[in-house]
Amino acid sequence: MAEFLLALESEEIPAAMQQPAAEALAQALEQHLSALKPFDLKPFWGPRRIGLAVTIDATVPASTQSERGPRVTAPEQALMGFLRKHDAKKSDLQEEKGFWVLNREIAERSAASFLQDIVPEILWNFTWPKSMRWGNGSAFTWVRPLRRIIAVLDGDIVPFTLARGDDDGHELTSGNLSQGHRFLAPKLFAVSSYEGYREGLRERKVILEADARREAIRKDIDVALASQNLRIVEDEGLLNEVVGLSEWPVPMLGKIDARFMELPNEVRQVSMRTHQRYFATRYDGGSIAPYFLFLANQEFPDGGAATTAGNERVLRARFADAWHFWELDRKVTLESRLGALDNVTFHKKLGSVGDRVKRLVKLSGFIAQELGLTDAEKRNAERAALLAKADLTTGMVGEFPELQGIMGGYYAEHDGEPSDVAAAIRSQYLSCANGEEDIPSNAAIALTLADRFDILVGFFAIGEMPTGSGDPFALRRAALGIIRIIDEAELTLVLEDVFARALALQPVNADHSAVSQKLSKFMADRVRVQLRNDNVAQDIIAAVMSKAKDNDIRDLKKRVEALRIISANGDGPRLVAASKRAANILHIENQKDGPHTGEPDEGFFVDLSEQALFKALETANPEIAQLMKREEFIPAMEVAATLRAPLDQFFEAVKVNDPDPARRINRLRLLNRVNEVLSQIADFSQIQG
Repeated sequence: MAEFLLALESEEIPAAMQQPAAEALAQALEQHLSALKPFDLKPFWGPRRIGLAVTIDATVPASTQSERGPRVTAPEQALMGFLRKHDAKKSDLQEEKGFWVLNREIAERSAASFLQDIVPEILWNFTWPKSMRWGNGSAFTWVRPLRRIIAVLDGDIVPFTLARGDDDGHELTSGNLSQGHRFLAPKLFAVSSYEGYREGLRERKVILEADARREAIRKDIDVALASQNLRIVEDEGLLNEVVGLSEWPVPMLGKIDARFMELPNEVRQVSMRTHQRYFATRYDGGSIAPYFLFLANQEFPDGGAATTAGNERVLRARFADAWHFWELDRKVTLESRLGALDNVTFHKKLGSVGDRVKRLVKLSGFIAQELGLTDAEKRNAERAALLAKADLTTGMVGEFPELQGIMGGYYAEHDGEPSDVAAAIRSQYLSCANGEEDIPSNAAIALTLADRFDILVGFFAIGEMPTGSGDPFALRRAALGIIRIIDEAELTLVLEDVFARALALQPVNADHSAVSQKLSKFMADRVRVQLRNDNVAQDIIAAVMSKAKDNDIRDLKKRVEALRIISANGDGPRLVAASKRAANILHIENQKDGPHTGEPDEGFFVDLSEQALFKALETANPEIAQLMKREEFIPAMEVAATLRAPLDQFFEAVKVNDPDPARRINRLRLLNRVNEVLSQIADFSQIQG
């Protein structure tokens, strides 16, 4: 076995591209080096390098390579072409099953020789989301100018060049020299192994692995903030980004001017995160602190005092701009901005944002009625819908689009709008629509649902449905938002009624029935996806969704949970087995002379088990119906489970396909009755096991 180290050192790589590129490189090498049986791949990535270490066999074993040629009966020209292609003679061929076959013995080959051929091809064909050429205009591309290639096999250089024909590939050649931190330790050093590479870089102020940099950042941040009793405001996305921005992260703490603490927290945080990659901080008690934390990529002789002062100056300028927008925007009420929305296009087929606002007002009111909200809640929902998009015309949202809705909530409070209205405006874009936060009020629920229904229905009406390859208008996300809100707020809402109302408001001519059917199927598919994400078995989902109402999400979710519990406990598994047997027999016999519907005739019962099953069904049926009507699904399934024993006894005591035709038909009707009673709950025949 041998260790192969490949490291590609370049100018700064964008943080978001580093990990995908390193993993793609590892995948490509694993695939192309299959003859060397690669294992224990260790990809690494950072601001100025990607690469991997991998253990491989020391040699590619000898083998026989077979290439099938033309048929023996093929024209001579075809045979000559095959021979020329493979630089072979006719005497090298063998006849096998009517074809000429060329068998060649491939000699054993060293791993180093194999790598010399394979690695340059991988690098030439490697793709980045964005790449560039540099220097003399070579056709070779990389994300940023490539400076060094380290290729070492068990301590020895694997020599190769990126030159290809007339293209010199910048005359880049492989070697064993690396560079540490470009400011703190720029001198080149020799590398002989992955461990030596990693430790050599650390000694020269570079942490190679992303996980190690992340851990160092977390630890150093805690140390830097401990003296002030501070914590950073958790932001995993920003943490991942700064891990890719620094090779030797050094946390620095800066101060925020007191006057800027009067800005909304979200404004400060977005400004710091988006423009400067700064972390916001809070005190141990949870309140926001007037400090920010940033990561320098090196140590400073003065401890970072000058760098911190420079970052504070930059942040003051950023906050000054935000303060300007904050004061300017509040001079104009949200309501007075509504006219400007008519000049903002939502979609060329769906009108302006102003048109959309008019739809949202009506749809929010309709949903509020459907949910049984009070008159005051309905008015608040409609008022929030009227003002919901007005902040799109503000300077703050123009500068920070991430603050849509949030700023509208602040400006609504400033304008003296009711607190429920402001809260509804603020929450319309938040993650509460995805189940991560509580919806603040019933008015907010109505607006949030209306917003997502309008998007979903509007784009379906103009034929812009999601495809397997794309969802440019985030309709799947809108559907999942609707499902989560209905589920977690325990709402009863008939989707078809909302679809119909939303379709009637759209400014397009569409076949409402066809669009509504597509929407219902789409929503049912999203429910299935969510249930699968919640680790519900596919057969349980199928059993419920084949019988339950697709338009009642809450009903679906409750049935699924109840069936999952019952089918795994007590008499549930045996009931499933017996009901599947009944369904299978009925299916087979119905194909012969069915369907076998109608009431069973007690006069044809000849065995006590028939009478017992019939009476059990007559008792269970109304009980199950009442419990299902009250949405008491687990009690309904417990009643259904009482059918297990009489159904088992029936199958043990009688033969369904009795020689007497009348008895046979009567017993099949009895099994059909079993199916009818159980199908009030689910299609038990679809449950596996």
